[in-house]
This record gives sequence, structure tokens and C-alpha cells, in this order.
Amino acid sequence: QVQLVESGGDLVQPGGSLRLSCAASGFSLDYWVIGWFRQAPGKEREGVSCISSSDGRTVYADSVKGRFTISRDNAKNIVYLQMNSLKPEDTAKYYCATDKDIGGSACLIRAMYYYWGKGTLVTVSS
Repeated sequence: QVQLVESGGDLVQPGGSLRLSCAASGFSLDYWVIGWFRQAPGKEREGVSCISSSDGRTVYADSVKGRFTISRDNAKNIVYLQMNSLKPEDTAKYYCATDKDIGGSACLIRAMYYYWGKGTLVTVSS
């Protein structure tokens, strides 16, 4: 069955960097969209970035543009989220999700995804 496992979350100082990984199993990344979402305490889960595994097209939320980079390794079935210049407001639990046939910026919409990982915690604090 489809499984997603996130890793790489940690405590980091403001201005620091982290790389999150989303390891997929039970399906091939070749034809699926992978999205990264985050949820801070007391807030709604929001879309951060997403990537189409078929053509590599990427989408970013305005809040992370220029700081975060999403990439994929289809051979390893892993999607990465490189996070640079981290800010305290980036503190959240980060989730990856996957589904098929999600076009354009719709890949930042939580309701478009059926399959979810359990998340990894990122804390940005001095």
C-alpha cells in the first residue's frame, strides 16, 4: 500500500537550514504529485510546496519562495524539501502527501490529497 515517511525535522536556530525527506513506498513517484504541508500549533495545515514527478514542475507558497526548494529522486522514491534562512514562523510539523492528477497550484490545497505521512517536527528557535 502507499506509504509516506517524513524525516529530517529538528531544532534549528533562526537563519539556519534543514533538509526534510519524504520516502515513498508502495507506488512509483513517476506519475504522482508530492506536496509538503505544515501545521503550526493552533493553526490550519497549509501547503508549502509541491512537485510533479512526471515533469518536475514545482509550486511554492509565497511565504517560502526563495528560501525553500523541493526536489525529487525518482530512482530512490524520495522527495526532499531544502529549507534555508529559516524563521521562527516556519516552526511547525511538516507533512508530505501524495495523489495523482493534481494540476497547477491546486497541488498546494490540502483537500487534493488522499495519502499522508505522519509528519516531522521543525522548530526554529534561538
